[in-house]
Amino acid sequence: MKLNPRIRRTVWGIVIALAVVGSAVAIRRMAHLLPIVLRGYRPPAAPRNPAAAQFAALDDLFAHYPVLTLLHIVPGLLFMILGPLQFNSGIRARHPRWHRVSGRIFVACGAVIGVTALLMSFGMPAIGGVNQATATALFGTFFLFALCKAFWHIRRREIPLHREWMIRAFSIGLAVATIRPIVGLFFATSRFTGLTPREFFGTAFWIGFVLHLIAAETWIRATAPRQRALDLRDYAGNAGPQDEAFTALR
Repeated sequence: MKLNPRIRRTVWGIVIALAVVGSAVAIRRMAHLLPIVLRGYRPPAAPRNPAAAQFAALDDLFAHYPVLTLLHIVPGLLFMILGPLQFNSGIRARHPRWHRVSGRIFVACGAVIGVTALLMSFGMPAIGGVNQATATALFGTFFLFALCKAFWHIRRREIPLHREWMIRAFSIGLAVATIRPIVGLFFATSRFTGLTPREFFGTAFWIGFVLHLIAAETWIRATAPRQRALDLRDYAGNAGPQDEAFTALR
């Protein structure tokens, strides 16, 4: 199946936009939490506006666990930045050594993100209760599994399978950027639906993660034949006796 170039560009545009959103969310959270780590926690003043009060309550939850949250979002920022670059075939072909080094950083960041996500799921109160905690625990586990599978396949030089599992892992990691506007939509319509954050947060997480998993599988199947040929071409062109282009995670 030959994918329409316009569709390919659109998908890449969406991925980059989501990576920007995810990076902005991480930077905002870091700016809020770093002063707390340095100077200690201080209870915030309660806003008079009900909507602002709900957002302040969300920030305050993370403020009670600043170190764990930072351990999650700092590598998350690197993950968002490096992700699109890892999947750029032009960069991969022209700069294989950079691809290998950044790939190691990318997977290391992913491992920290996945482990801390599970710690947060079980060690912090979930805004959306059991529904949200279940979603983050399930997809956090799948995220780590996908990273391990990608690592396993690149060690065995099984490039197409490595690519497939890296796409799954990156898509699940990127879902946090999609969940934000979904949550925002629930907030915006709460005056009509009557739903509270505890009632809709879990649903928003399920929607975001499932949409990204479907998108990943669709993209894998739509691009597999063409990408397999590109991977084999790049591997043949870059591999040498001492410098294999795709032993990225060795």
